[in-house]
Amino acid sequence: MKRHEHEHRARGSFGGFGRGGERHGHGPRGGGGRIGRLLEHGDLRFVILALLKDKPGHGYELIRALEERTGGAYRPSPGVIYPTLSLLEDEGFVRQTGAEGGRKAYEITDTGSEALERNRPAVDAVFARLDEAAQSSPRSSPRVERAMQNLAVALRLRLQGERPTDEQIDAIAAAIDEAAAKIERV
Repeated sequence: MKRHEHEHRARGSFGGFGRGGERHGHGPRGGGGRIGRLLEHGDLRFVILALLKDKPGHGYELIRALEERTGGAYRPSPGVIYPTLSLLEDEGFVRQTGAEGGRKAYEITDTGSEALERNRPAVDAVFARLDEAAQSSPRSSPRVERAMQNLAVALRLRLQGERPTDEQIDAIAAAIDEAAAKIERV
């Protein structure tokens, strides 16, 4: 067992996290702070464990689950998810269940489940913030989401294939600019 793992387990802590899910002395450039105003440093670990407790999966499934859970308000990058999964694996909180389409799938271990339950109030608080973000996210409106998807499809269809003329490009840009101006006035 690595020295840091032994120390964390001996203290009975959750991988170096103190009360409220903050991670002491770690994080980007050694600092604290918040990730996207939704997650405190260390919260993502709780969230990943909770999601894996519900259903084993790979990193991209976790990314999609978080994006859906927050109504699009938060979408972690693979550069955040995969190192966190590796750290959780090193600490014995998750393990690989095999590869699915070339992607490593993970499941929570008994040790991870125990850590999750010891920190249940903090986990519930994190999920409450994620749910609140989803309710207040403009993307949680099905009509707005549909309209955004319609615009993306229309642009993709119009711009694929033969290159549009300069006049057509100007007309497309003007239509988007006009729509943006109308939205700003709403």
